[in-house]
Amino acid sequence: MKKYRWVIFTISILMFACMAFLVTNNMSSFIDSGVYRIVTFYKNDVLTTFFKIITFFASEYGIIFMTFLLFLLIRNKKYCVLIMGSAFITVAINYLLKYIFMRSRPFDLMIIEETGFSFPSGHAMVSIGFYGYIIYVIRHLNIDIKYKKIITILIGLLILFIGTSRIYLGVHYPTDIIAGYSCATALLILYIEFTRRFVNENNK
Repeated sequence: MKKYRWVIFTISILMFACMAFLVTNNMSSFIDSGVYRIVTFYKNDVLTTFFKIITFFASEYGIIFMTFLLFLLIRNKKYCVLIMGSAFITVAINYLLKYIFMRSRPFDLMIIEETGFSFPSGHAMVSIGFYGYIIYVIRHLNIDIKYKKIITILIGLLILFIGTSRIYLGVHYPTDIIAGYSCATALLILYIEFTRRFVNENNK
């Protein structure tokens, strides 16, 4: 399993590098235009409301709300702190990358108002950094395997919908989302490896 983890890490780094190359060389329109047309083909009021709700779960207030729930639901508070640490690191790296690439948002497509730079997507990165680490933590919780699978699937869908919501709502280009997912996946793997060793050492 560890071998596949580093294969995914390598693929994620390469995918981010590919998106960064396309964006910095103004070659991303064939991806951005095509994916945007697909995502927004069935645009309607119901979907707009749905995606406005979904995007909240990776916002600042959404993460605070979910963190509060985790502290109520998870007995081992160490896991809550580790989840918060993953989110904090992901946000910090995202801010750094945004100011490196300084890509403007697609202001002419926006359904909701957003500010700041566009590449890579902060919501996409936070969804992986925060909810992705929750999936990892769930594996270590003392709950029925059936419920672990159900919760993992639901969180996985939430992560997917968060990225889709940012394209649908017109606040990010698809390449922003792909880059955000890729970068955050690589960061998550590193963070899991670090915390796995940290937790194991403290449990000896």
